Amino acid sequence: MQLTTAQAIVKYLIAQRTVVDGREVPLFPGVYAIFGHGNVTCLGHALEEARDELPTWRGQNEQGMALAAIGYAKAMRGRQIMVATSSIGPGALNMVTAAGVAHSNRLPVLLISGETFQSRIPDPVLQQVEHFGDPTVTVNDAFKPVTRYWDRITRPEQVVHSLPHAVATMLDPATRGPAFLALPQDVQAESFDFPERFFETVVHEIPRPRPDRGQVQRAAELIRTASKPLIIAGGGVHYSGAEAELRAFAEAHQVPVVETVAGKATLLASHPLNAGPVGVTGCESANALAADADVVIAIGTRLQDFTTGSWTAFRDDARFVGINAAGFDAIKHAAAPVVGDAKESLDELTGLLDDWAGPPDWVERAARETEGYHAYIDKIAAPTDAGSPSSDELPSYAQVVGAIDRVAEPSDYALTAAGGFPGELNNGWRAKGLDSFDCEYGFSCMGYEISGGWGAKMAMPDREVIVFVGDGSYLMMNSDLYSSVLSGHKLIVIVCDNGGFAVIHRLQTGQGGAGYNNLIADTRHDELVYVDFAEHARSMGCEAETVSTIAELDAAFERARAADRTYVIALKTSDHDWTEGGVFWEVGVPEVSNRPGVLDAKAEMNQGKQAQRLV
Repeated sequence: MQLTTAQAIVKYLIAQRTVVDGREVPLFPGVYAIFGHGNVTCLGHALEEARDELPTWRGQNEQGMALAAIGYAKAMRGRQIMVATSSIGPGALNMVTAAGVAHSNRLPVLLISGETFQSRIPDPVLQQVEHFGDPTVTVNDAFKPVTRYWDRITRPEQVVHSLPHAVATMLDPATRGPAFLALPQDVQAESFDFPERFFETVVHEIPRPRPDRGQVQRAAELIRTASKPLIIAGGGVHYSGAEAELRAFAEAHQVPVVETVAGKATLLASHPLNAGPVGVTGCESANALAADADVVIAIGTRLQDFTTGSWTAFRDDARFVGINAAGFDAIKHAAAPVVGDAKESLDELTGLLDDWAGPPDWVERAARETEGYHAYIDKIAAPTDAGSPSSDELPSYAQVVGAIDRVAEPSDYALTAAGGFPGELNNGWRAKGLDSFDCEYGFSCMGYEISGGWGAKMAMPDREVIVFVGDGSYLMMNSDLYSSVLSGHKLIVIVCDNGGFAVIHRLQTGQGGAGYNNLIADTRHDELVYVDFAEHARSMGCEAETVSTIAELDAAFERARAADRTYVIALKTSDHDWTEGGVFWEVGVPEVSNRPGVLDAKAEMNQGKQAQRLV
């Protein structure tokens, strides 16, 4: 079958299928594309020919559309893969940040970028950077550190080998992450007689690797020794679809559960064994249990520093069981590894534990601790007269989150990233439905929120996607509001304006530094000008309004839910009121400074480090 390289890639992608909730669907349901001279004439032409089978959506920024692909992958729990394509040069490099997001979150995205000519005859071409000592290097080499699979197609027939390997890498739970293909402009255009069977339909099923029996046996023996067992539920529970198995295991063996940011909503917030979010952005109940647990069962988590409090959150003699599809994660901190799918591993592990259960007094303590956590959140999230004409205070993030949390439906999907919202939503969003939360905190990428929301809504058109974004992230990347309006994928976007990068201002001053260059008022400026976010959103076709109080937010949210297009609600919020309950976090603090507060912070940091586990 004579096809160009670009046509062959598109035809192959269309032939790949998968099964989601019992239905056969495309493995690659669509492409986000911004065309330029490096991809429009060949790959763009092939996509236009296949527009009914592989729809193309135009983003407004290459990073944004790749982030949308990640939001889609998260919402689909890695079961379908979106493609993002750019031209060469700046368009390609715009996607590198998004590749880092996908890599750190272990999410599948296929990134395809145009490139310079393999013949080198036209060199240097538009947007080409030249390396004097190595003419093979292009900007696309920048993707190597942030992708799981990387290839440069230098001959048409190479796609026969490369594409199946890229797909296998993205679908394997142990290696899942972004794949990247560089397509030189001349190679895209070249034709080849491809074998027809290369384009035969393939129905993929994500593998569920079973754990080694010996590993499961050793893990069971360790768990039986526990007097204070604790489960950490990570994102791997979601991607395995193991929520029911997690609940059954916890109930059968009476083990309290704490959740990572990625693992939030693996268990309903109302479940009696859910002790809340753990770590730096966590709550007092979860962290109190973590500090005393003697055996920690870590399921589907890479144990990031925000989960472990930079490895101060646990007893030095606590033992870990690491259940993870990736052996790299399963062995962390001398854990007894169970390398395998979470769903399968929990089933096998509970079979070996028989009627073993955690002590009743430990479970009772977890319930008491968790009751205190919910009482604290209820108190700080309660509406006040903050924001009213007679009040000098502005609403807090906790009050904003609380207002939406109180009226949320089980099917609502909360989405955020970076800044102050991860801590506030991690604590204040009490999940009423499973799989109802996405906080991009693996890479903590500001700007993910709106683009990721657009992708999530594509994946879940029947669910309400509620995006929480600060003014700093909004100003970094907001153009996919326009994308959502153009494509008809309605979002509800809550924009909290606290005058700049307020949570980093908190870290800066909390470590003894002076407020500098984070709040807009502390930046170098000729005139303080603040953005009218609602007016800006309206200019992109959204419905939008500005509110001042929580009562006004309640009414605006009802209007937003009833709207038929993306609806933006903006309000000014406090830059200093934050939810407490987290644990130690190690950051670099100067050893020498002329500010006494910095030296005090350094001493406190050194004291905190005394509790760190090395193994």
